[in-house]
Amino acid sequence: MLTVSSYLSSLASVMAVVGLALILLPYVRRDNAWVRVLLLGITAILALRYLFWRVTETLPPLGFNADSLASIAFVTVEGAALISSLTAYLILTRRRERSGEADENLTWWGDAPPPRVDLYIATYNEELPVLERTLAGTQALDYPHVRVFVLDDGRREWLREVCARYGAEHRTRPDNAHAKAGNINYTLSQRLKDDDAPDFVAVLDADFVPHRNFVSRTLALFHDRNVGLVQTPQHFFNPDPVQHNLYVAGAYPDEQRFFFDHIEPARDGWGIAVCCGTSSMVRVEALREIGGLPTESVTEDFLLTIRLDSHGWRTAYLNEALTEGLAPEGLHEYVVQRGRWCLGMMEIIRNVYNPFTSRKLRPLQRLSLLDSLLYWTTTFAFRLVSLVCPLLYWYFGVIVVSASVTDVMSYYVPYYVAVLVTLNWISRGMIIPVLNDVSQLLAAWPIVRAVGMGLFTKGPHKFKVTAKGGDRTRTVVQWPLMKPFAILFALTVIGLVLPLVFDSGFEHVSRAGDGIRVILFWTIYNLVVLGVTMLACVERPRVNRPQRQTTEMALLAVGTARGMQRFAAWIDHLGTEGARVRGPSGLAAGAAGTLDIPGIGEIAVTVRGADADGYRLDLEATHAQRDLILRKLHTADATPGAARGSVPEMVRGWLRSLASN
Repeated sequence: MLTVSSYLSSLASVMAVVGLALILLPYVRRDNAWVRVLLLGITAILALRYLFWRVTETLPPLGFNADSLASIAFVTVEGAALISSLTAYLILTRRRERSGEADENLTWWGDAPPPRVDLYIATYNEELPVLERTLAGTQALDYPHVRVFVLDDGRREWLREVCARYGAEHRTRPDNAHAKAGNINYTLSQRLKDDDAPDFVAVLDADFVPHRNFVSRTLALFHDRNVGLVQTPQHFFNPDPVQHNLYVAGAYPDEQRFFFDHIEPARDGWGIAVCCGTSSMVRVEALREIGGLPTESVTEDFLLTIRLDSHGWRTAYLNEALTEGLAPEGLHEYVVQRGRWCLGMMEIIRNVYNPFTSRKLRPLQRLSLLDSLLYWTTTFAFRLVSLVCPLLYWYFGVIVVSASVTDVMSYYVPYYVAVLVTLNWISRGMIIPVLNDVSQLLAAWPIVRAVGMGLFTKGPHKFKVTAKGGDRTRTVVQWPLMKPFAILFALTVIGLVLPLVFDSGFEHVSRAGDGIRVILFWTIYNLVVLGVTMLACVERPRVNRPQRQTTEMALLAVGTARGMQRFAAWIDHLGTEGARVRGPSGLAAGAAGTLDIPGIGEIAVTVRGADADGYRLDLEATHAQRDLILRKLHTADATPGAARGSVPEMVRGWLRSLASN
């Protein structure tokens, strides 16, 4: 019989991990390499200890029965996912920051003519507000020797006129062969015939706005003749669908933030940083040597890194927010985008560079490819399998993991706690249970499908461009995405309830012994994850786009019954069409006036209405003022979005949302 002392004994490893964290971590810097290696090493050891226990003590005897087959299948997927984690832990043991290097080499060309830079903005179907924001940003660049080109595969005549207004050049081509890579290759091939052919090419997606110093800071790292490409982070000024739909935008980073803030600097420390497409710059000499951007994969950016590397050109990563972009606003687009990334990676593995057989890879590039392969093929499959396994027990009596509570507390819990402590110490709190699971689960099935398609079918494979913009003013329930999660949720609830209601037909439930507690906890956790995932499938309206949060004092002058009144007001949201201010009181809807914003000047406004502690204003900005607003919001030397997780702030956000509803 289990006692309190036996539970406490099983928690000895957990208490050791927590004790080490409490004693050590408050007093060490996060850039301390030895502490990083120590924590990741302990986590890896606990992971291997857990895996050894799973394989040696939790599997039933081999045989052609349901318990054996299900257990072996699950431990295989789990073991592969754990090996994927181990490769990530290895990569995270190093980190390289290049800001100091950039500071020292801002004019590395000395007395020679400054390098010529082309900035290519690839576009297909983006709307005017999206492109207008990006083009306004290019006007603020602080590097004078740059030409801006909009590469329009939509061949829209109205865009030519917009480009002329912003001093950019509008380019089209006869066809849309090879999508973005083909678009860039075509324009570059034309530019290389010109007398002022570029030395470097910077690439932006149409929805990414450059900060003022994007070109100058990125160019600085090309002082090293071995550097063929420089990648910078991709951060977003708007919340992604998970952040927005769950009211956690201010307290939970976007799903890609951990990769750009921590994985890429770690990869750079090993010399295996990767190109991620937008917000990058490439040396034209290197591109000419490899024959232009590769076109064998829908993720030409990752393939570009490997091809450059095979010719001796290295990719460097500058971990500074030098651009900011528009995250997918709809859940469908969010899921499609990640499926496309996975499909492109599988195409590279199948058709171009196999990490096991290709002869053109450095050992570290093999590690890079293997890490990516394991991530896409195991992480999301494990999420799906973990939802199904408890159902096998409740409906059919199949025990997938035969373990007692004390065993789980002795082997699994220490590893899980070590993962949370280590990764949250490294990332300043980006890893939050349940929310991380939800982010992965939403795209799990499309990604698993993309893995199969990319690895086992020849192609070529069609893909959809991630849609941006559109009408987001209504609440939309994404039933096609929610349906499988709702079915799994219902099956899980029914599986829990039926044995309580019926005495006969569910005798198999008792055969798990003490392990029933493990299965019960697993089941309840799945219900929580599925419930939150379904909530994320309810798309909340997005109004006043592209407003972003800002805080600044301005002077508001509005006509009242007593004449024109002037107020000091705080702007806490600002966009090209509207703003929200706090401070004045007693203003009537429809009242007209001006809002004097520092750096922009007086803009004509109309009071649209009052809210809890301020007013919503409609702006009547001129073209010049709109451009100034866009530059003010998106080109400053600042990092957009939440950089760390905060559970208290998350709770406050939920309470505010309940109060507003």
